[in-house]
Amino acid sequence: MSIFHECFESPPRETAFFFSDLLSCGVMSPCAGHEDNELNLHDFVVRNRPATFFVRAAGVSMVNAGINDGAILVVDRSLTAEHGSIVVALVDGEFTVKILQTVPELMLMPSNPAFKPIQVNPDTLEIWGVVTFALNQFPHVHAR
Repeated sequence: MSIFHECFESPPRETAFFFSDLLSCGVMSPCAGHEDNELNLHDFVVRNRPATFFVRAAGVSMVNAGINDGAILVVDRSLTAEHGSIVVALVDGEFTVKILQTVPELMLMPSNPAFKPIQVNPDTLEIWGVVTFALNQFPHVHAR
């Protein structure tokens, strides 16, 4: 998955209405809430501004982890990557996004069974950051 097609500056600080009640994905509650806040998406997804960057994902090796082709990833360089973290890594001169596996051996794991794990040398693996959010655009689906 080559991800460094586009890298973005910090977006403008704008807010949108935020409804704090949970939204049912089943039957809607008739007493569902009201607008009671504003949400600044940038403030929500960026926890450490100097260490955070945005990048667009390309490819489908991470779809089962919720990262679709074209998703904008929020990556925090200040976080320590741990077993199970989704990371941006540099492997053999190319960037990739994978799940970090540290035991039983160091591997970068895809979340799509059509792709193979990447065995890595701990001396040459470079972790550029931990993915904290994926902003996906959903295709337009028409009701039947």
